[in-house]
Amino acid sequence: MQYESSSHHSWHLSYRGRVAVFIDGNNLFHAARFHTLDIDYNKLLQLLLGDGRLLRAFFYTGVDTGAERQQGFLLWMRRNGFRVVQKELKTFYDGTRKANLDVEIAVDMLSLAGAYDTAVLVSGDEDFVYAVNAVAYKGCRVEIAGFRSNTAPKLIDVADYFIDLGEIADRIRKDPMHSVRCYERYLQEEADATAYLSPAPEQTPTIFTTAVERLDELIDDKCLANDNGFLTVTEYIRITDD
Repeated sequence: MQYESSSHHSWHLSYRGRVAVFIDGNNLFHAARFHTLDIDYNKLLQLLLGDGRLLRAFFYTGVDTGAERQQGFLLWMRRNGFRVVQKELKTFYDGTRKANLDVEIAVDMLSLAGAYDTAVLVSGDEDFVYAVNAVAYKGCRVEIAGFRSNTAPKLIDVADYFIDLGEIADRIRKDPMHSVRCYERYLQEEADATAYLSPAPEQTPTIFTTAVERLDELIDDKCLANDNGFLTVTEYIRITDD
């Protein structure tokens, strides 16, 4: 794959076969925040895939189980084709909180080597140099995607190709017209669904009464009066748990 900055971010892709994408979520988040870039992960995945056939797209991140916004974001990621690998954040003596998933990323890259033709590692961490070499020795193409200023030179040197996300920021930037973040929309949808399903304080509906009420609604919609004044069901009605 070749990138020409003089042609307004035009990509010339060679055959890349089956592609596996490994995103170091915490590393990418901090690098993107440093560059004030709000990433659209759908756009990012499509760009990294190029003309290849997606095998798997992994997203590795530390999580705070009490952070509803983050949980909503990870839900959105799962629903949009990413396999999320998470580890709970640990608090260290200096007060910092982090979760290291370098081992998980390296193990997955090596375990799947042979199932993919091209691996795209989205990270700038120098710790992955040995893992990238090990995957390359198995005959796989390895590309590194990251911001050049936040990517270790040694990691760039061992890659078959380096994709500078800073140079193509406009192609992966979240659409400004969607001011509400995707994970916030999902969070609102979950809240709305909970509010809709929650009974009023004085009501204690059971499965039976709920089914009866639903049956009444269906009867109103599906029944007609016959010549004798009785209601006749015009369609077969089946009540399920849904």
